[in-house]
Amino acid sequence: MTEISNVGKRVAATPEQARFVGDQAGGRVFLFLATDDFDRDFAAFTAAGVEWVRPPAVQPYGKVAVFRDLYGNLWDLVQFADRD
Repeated sequence: MTEISNVGKRVAATPEQARFVGDQAGGRVFLFLATDDFDRDFAAFTAAGVEWVRPPAVQPYGKVAVFRDLYGNLWDLVQFADRD
């Protein structure tokens, strides 16, 4: 599984900030989690109950699927294609 370290969490300090929690990018993906083994991590995330918004797809840049985190943010799980 892809290891994540040094991730901090901040909470909204004002009502104005709270309105943007989970919608910082206006409903678009703005966070990317790169992996060296897409199928392994996709299976592990699925088993852990991750909510997939878009299923896996092969794109020119690699294999990708979109998931939603606990706060409504959209992420790409992506294994970038080898560049030859």
